[in-house]
Amino acid sequence: MNAIHTHLTVCAAEAARVARGVSADRLAQPSVCADWTVRELVNHLVLYSSHGLERRALREQLPEATVERDFTTDADWAERYAAQLERALAAWTRPDVWEGDVDTGHSVMPAREIASLIVMELALHGWDLARSTGGHLTLPDGTATFLRAVVEEHAELYRRYEGYAAPVEVAENASDFERALAVSGRDPRA
Repeated sequence: MNAIHTHLTVCAAEAARVARGVSADRLAQPSVCADWTVRELVNHLVLYSSHGLERRALREQLPEATVERDFTTDADWAERYAAQLERALAAWTRPDVWEGDVDTGHSVMPAREIASLIVMELALHGWDLARSTGGHLTLPDGTATFLRAVVEEHAELYRRYEGYAAPVEVAENASDFERALAVSGRDPRA
């Protein structure tokens, strides 16, 4: 497999671990993402990082019923999310999936770029979910370095569409993961 798939796998495992730690009583609480409850954050994360990841590999659009679904109505939503992540990762094991472009319905991008953006989705929103629920998310150095490069490459575009806040200052000795969080407008010290 390639390095991007390795980073996807690492981030998926961490996001699934964080999701398993979210108790039902937290879902209605505010998240660290402005204007989103924990439930809304979970639904976004589940939809785009697992269902979206699989559909992009299959070159299919997300069905409207899946887009509108509240995944947290299932008591075992975190286990279902972990299983869906496994299916999505399996869909990206075929070498031909990494070739050509993917039509997201909003834009057309190279498959490798789509996969890289989902690494970012898993890591950043996984961190958001952890911070919102008293958990933590960690990444190995290689994945953090890859994440930082993806965040830096796309930061201005995401800021333009209000997906990222203004960058946050970090210490000189900040890790690549802390720098990626900071560039995306997240305070790693919060």
